[in-house]
Amino acid sequence: MYTLLNVVAPIFALVGIGYVSAWRRWVSEEALRGMTDFVFRLAMPALLLNGATTPHPSGGATALAFFSGCLVAYALALLLSRLVLRMRLMEGGTFALNAAYGNTGMIGVPLVIAAYGQTGLSQLLAIIGLHSLILLPLGTVVGEIAHSSRAPVLGILKATVLSVLRNPIVLAVLLGLVIYQSGLELPAVVRSFLGMTGMAGPPVALFCLGASLVAFDARRDWPSALLCTALKLLVMPALVWLAGRGLGLPPLALAVAVVAAGMPTGANAFFMARRYAAGADRSGATVLLSTILSLATLAILLAVL
Repeated sequence: MYTLLNVVAPIFALVGIGYVSAWRRWVSEEALRGMTDFVFRLAMPALLLNGATTPHPSGGATALAFFSGCLVAYALALLLSRLVLRMRLMEGGTFALNAAYGNTGMIGVPLVIAAYGQTGLSQLLAIIGLHSLILLPLGTVVGEIAHSSRAPVLGILKATVLSVLRNPIVLAVLLGLVIYQSGLELPAVVRSFLGMTGMAGPPVALFCLGASLVAFDARRDWPSALLCTALKLLVMPALVWLAGRGLGLPPLALAVAVVAAGMPTGANAFFMARRYAAGADRSGATVLLSTILSLATLAILLAVL
C-alpha cells in the first residue's frame, strides 16, 4: 500500500495543486495557455519520441487488446444512450466517446512511467499512437452522420485523419516508431535534449489538467455523467482485461493495457461535444467526475495488477 501511495499520491497532488491554483487565480489564463502549449507541442512529444526510439518490445498485442475492449465499450455506450437513455444520435455519439476516450497523455504517461518505468511506457506508446487516430475520426463520423450527413464520409474521415496527424503527440510517436524500425541511432546530444525536455512534460501536464477542471461543473447532468464515468472507469478496463487474457498477454503488457483503459475521460471528448453542441455540459461533468473518481479506481487497478 505504501508503494502504491508513492505512485498515485504525487500524481493527483499535482492535479489538485493545478485546480487550486486556477480556482484561486494564482496563475493567469495566459500563463496556463502557455504552459499547456509547452506540454502539448514540445515536452510530451520529446518524452514520447525519446521513448519510441529507445530499444523496447513491440506493443502491437497490447494495442490490439486495448482497442478490442475500447471499441466494444464505445458500441455498448452508444446502444445504451439510444435504447435506454433515449438520446439523439448526436448526443449518443458524444456520450459513447466520453465512455471510451481516455486521458492517456496527461495522466496515462506519468502514471505508467511511475508504476512500470520505460518498459511500461514502450507498451503504452502503441496505444497512444492509435488512440486519437481511431477514436476521434469515429466520433467525427458519427457526429456528421447525425448532422444530416452534410459532407461525404470519406471526406470527413480524410480531414479528420489529417488533423490528427498534425497532433504533435501522435506525430512524435509515429516518427519515433519510424526511426526505431529503420535502425537509426539518435546522436547523444539529441538524446540528452529529448530526455531533459521530456522530464518537464508529466508534472506540468498534470498541473495544467488540474487547472482545466475548474471550467467543468459536475452538477450538470450528473446522473448520466456518473453512468458514463462507470462505463469508462469500470466496464472498459474489464473488457480490455478480458481481451488481454484472451490474447495471452504477458503480465506487464496486460497491466499497461488495463491501466490505460482505466484512464479518466480525456478533454478532447469534451471539445468534440462542444463542436457539435451535443451534450457538452454532460461531457464536461464526465471529465470532472471521472478524473476525481479515478484516484480510487486507478489505485485499485494498480494494486490488483
